[in-house]
Amino acid sequence: MSEESTSVGNQPQEGLGRQVLLGAQMLFVAFGSLVLVPILTGLSSSVALFTAGAGTLVFQIVTRRSVPVFLASSFAFIAPIIYGSEQWGIPATMSGLFAAGLVYVALSFLVRWKGQRIIDRVLPPIVVGPVIMVIGLSLAPIALNMAQGKTSDGAVQLVPFDQAVIIALVSVGVTVLVTLLGRGMFKLVPILFGIVSGYVVSVLFGVVDFSAISAAPIVAMPPFTFPEFNIEAILFILPVAIAPAIEHIGDIAAISGVAKKDFFTKPGLKNTLLGDGLATSLAALFGGPPNTTYSEVTGAVALTKAFNPAIMTFAAIWAVILSFSGTLGAVLATIPVPVMGGIEVILFGAIAVVGVSTLLKVGDELTEARNLIIASVVLVIGIGGLEVGIGDFAIKGIGLCAIVAILLNLLLPQQRVEQGKVEPAE
Repeated sequence: MSEESTSVGNQPQEGLGRQVLLGAQMLFVAFGSLVLVPILTGLSSSVALFTAGAGTLVFQIVTRRSVPVFLASSFAFIAPIIYGSEQWGIPATMSGLFAAGLVYVALSFLVRWKGQRIIDRVLPPIVVGPVIMVIGLSLAPIALNMAQGKTSDGAVQLVPFDQAVIIALVSVGVTVLVTLLGRGMFKLVPILFGIVSGYVVSVLFGVVDFSAISAAPIVAMPPFTFPEFNIEAILFILPVAIAPAIEHIGDIAAISGVAKKDFFTKPGLKNTLLGDGLATSLAALFGGPPNTTYSEVTGAVALTKAFNPAIMTFAAIWAVILSFSGTLGAVLATIPVPVMGGIEVILFGAIAVVGVSTLLKVGDELTEARNLIIASVVLVIGIGGLEVGIGDFAIKGIGLCAIVAILLNLLLPQQRVEQGKVEPAE
């Protein structure tokens, strides 16, 4: 048996039984975030579990099971999925999400051709930061509407306002307390604790309908939805893939630091991007949300020192098995909107803060004319809701922001500092 097969990251491999249990634990860490995206977007939680497991396995095949990461529902696509589903329906939106996965694939081949520096050239922090901020800020109305017991668009009151606010506050409060005061594994699952606590309060208020749970079969096929080609949905969603592609690079850097192995060299960014892209396109084929590498699972890896990628194989298998539980799917479907709304208040704000953090990487050069123009134009376009279209086709929001940011970055001349003055580069 080779040395590589007996150790990972200078740590001995665990026995098979321990790997199975650790895999279940990793899925538990990811579970709250994994099911949150489908619940918010109207997709099936059971399908999301299936595509998370299948996507992780595809990623492991592409990277030859060398990176201990778990892939599941991406928050970056929440707003596009909601808008796309309302405009064109879920099957058409899936065609856009399938195409988004191909963006990752294209980037992986670009890295193979030009090297990793091409990503830094096309997608620097001044491009990615404002786009991520728009993603978080554009979701703010949805969070507040649901926290008040309304539908995401605020059109219908689903839960009485007074009860909804209490449920949302409990969800927020518990999530905050676990985040700040939790220790060990508890600190890694604040969203799950927030959802459970909000659900309990919802039951006490009598706003949970259990009839669907008793009627659900113990074992059921996930309600897969297959894509229908729609060019408008594809062109709308394609640019959104830019932000999570950068997030992917950050996650690979994080797991490299945790495992003390350079995954940018082996299996290489070209292969991790390819695996992530294929996992996302596979998810869309079955009606699931796009996949992304999960930072909370990376945190669990750091805490448990479980660096063996085989553990993620079992986490993926657990996800696929649970996706066929009709009872679990029915329970998740009964979670009231104020519970999710409370979690969203923190989550969507956190996305915007990540954008701010990314933008700050520009440093003192942020106030230079070129960078200031890029950031300000992108933020105003995104928050202001500018829409550009020809005929029946229109693009706005995150997609438009991403396109504008990339074009401005490529077209505006670079600047240089000379004798205390900022001048255009020759």
